[in-house]
Amino acid sequence: MTRPRFLPDNFTLTLLGVVLLASLLPCSGQAAVAFGWLTNAAIALLFFLHGAKLSRHAIIAGASHWRLHLLVFACTFGLFPLLGLVLKPLLAPLVTPELYLGVLYLCALPATVQSAIAFTSLARGNIPAAICSAAASSLFGIFLTPLLVALLLGVHGDGGSTLDAIGKITLQLLLPFIAGQIARRWLFAWIERNKHWLKFVDQGSILLVVYGAFSAAVIEGLWHQVPLPALAGLVLVCVILLGLVLLLTRWLGKRLGFDQADQITIVFCGSKKSLATGVPMAQVLFAGGSLGMLILPLMLFHQIQLMVCAVLAERYARRPESVAAPMARVDP
Repeated sequence: MTRPRFLPDNFTLTLLGVVLLASLLPCSGQAAVAFGWLTNAAIALLFFLHGAKLSRHAIIAGASHWRLHLLVFACTFGLFPLLGLVLKPLLAPLVTPELYLGVLYLCALPATVQSAIAFTSLARGNIPAAICSAAASSLFGIFLTPLLVALLLGVHGDGGSTLDAIGKITLQLLLPFIAGQIARRWLFAWIERNKHWLKFVDQGSILLVVYGAFSAAVIEGLWHQVPLPALAGLVLVCVILLGLVLLLTRWLGKRLGFDQADQITIVFCGSKKSLATGVPMAQVLFAGGSLGMLILPLMLFHQIQLMVCAVLAERYARRPESVAAPMARVDP
């Protein structure tokens, strides 16, 4: 029996379990230091595997559709931050100031890769373009997110300059990614054979960061600082933000004359924010700081976007077959 689309997936339930574990048994002292090293190693491995899995053929197949990519790019790194700033007088009173910093942080993040492509495929959109846009968003986000964080939050990582933050991101995330791309020719076949369990590397690295972040936050009194009305307000903030972006990306796709397959790609690639990238980036950008409040909005937004976009993708998929544009075959 399949799980209803509106219910949390297994990974989200595991994520909630890790938050509960950190709340009851937080990691501290020398154990926290060792756990931090383990987490950094897991993040490096995560981005190495992302580099090894990324298909250059797929990127080339979708790269020529520059108008679509430019619009998705503008929504991810322009529309989201703009809404976060413009709506602050309306939305900030619903949450605590620290939680709204987390909202601004998620606005600065790149788009998801896996779910954006999966929903585009389910909805019969332009899959090659989705692959290209999502992959480019993750890559450019390594450089743009620290700049946007400095602009939106008025901070520069753990106290250094923005260039220092970009340097840390480059060293800890981009270099493993490039190494994975170089090793792709030797590892791709092995990765394809073992992808059913390698997904746990992605999920495991996120769970490690979340446990460490919430352990530190709980020790500092996180749940005493976040009242229940603020949590309810945060859910409302995430729903409003996602709803506006979905409406605007759909309207822009139509207004600029894209066909429906491209409109679908714009909606699903332009409305996403990446938990898989955002959590490790927070670990790097805000090293030494408390991450619990910062990533809590991202965790909620992640689940809400999955539930809403699953319903939306199935609605698109029910349209007549003749409405869908033919999709190019993408080589691995």
